[in-house]
Amino acid sequence: MTAAQAAHGEEPAGAPEPWPRGISRQATMRISDVLAQLGSEFPSVSHSKLRFLEDQGLIDPLRTPSGYRQYSPADVERLRFVLTEQRDSYLPLKVIKERLAEMDAGEPAPGPAPRLADGGDVTETARRRWTAETVAEATGTSAGFVRDLVSAGVLQARGGDRLDAGAPDVVRIAVRLAEHGIEPRHLRSLRASADRHVGLVDQLVAPYRSQQTPSARAQGAELAAEVGELLARLHSTWVRQGSGDLV
Repeated sequence: MTAAQAAHGEEPAGAPEPWPRGISRQATMRISDVLAQLGSEFPSVSHSKLRFLEDQGLIDPLRTPSGYRQYSPADVERLRFVLTEQRDSYLPLKVIKERLAEMDAGEPAPGPAPRLADGGDVTETARRRWTAETVAEATGTSAGFVRDLVSAGVLQARGGDRLDAGAPDVVRIAVRLAEHGIEPRHLRSLRASADRHVGLVDQLVAPYRSQQTPSARAQGAELAAEVGELLARLHSTWVRQGSGDLV
């Protein structure tokens, strides 16, 4: 029996309560309610992302007789944990699933992971003016390395020397890759591929953007998030499969 099944009231007598403990397990929320709760903290979360996490066995929402998914507050907290570990620690889903199993068995939950952006508030981080110097300071690397990423086209400077809000995350990943001998110039093709994918998504949402109505923009944003997530998953699947075939 899975921990999620136990979470919905199916655990045998004497079984430990799965993590998170002390939070309601009454499944009354629809998937749209879950997205509304998590959307401000995880803007890219989507219907397809939740279904993917379910397919991977990280959550197990209740199914109504008609087949609709229903979530409990405890389900939402498990989702928040998974998404935070992915975003802030870059942990693979296999490791996150193992951590959840340990927590279900009674191991204490790990402390909050450090925020990769700069340890501060998400909104404040987005507003911060990032330059090669401030990104280098926030990530513990050299400004020269950050400039190499800009020169290679991996990072894009806007309005002079200003970098976008995601620059610290990109630099942290590039630093890890550099430890394996992968230099900024090697990442140029990856950035170009990502830009082409963004262009494809842009073509899909352009009709919604041209309507200039709040509802159309909301539909466009949801479509962009879902298609972007699917493209990212497809790319990740190919890389993982190809890498696995090398050994």
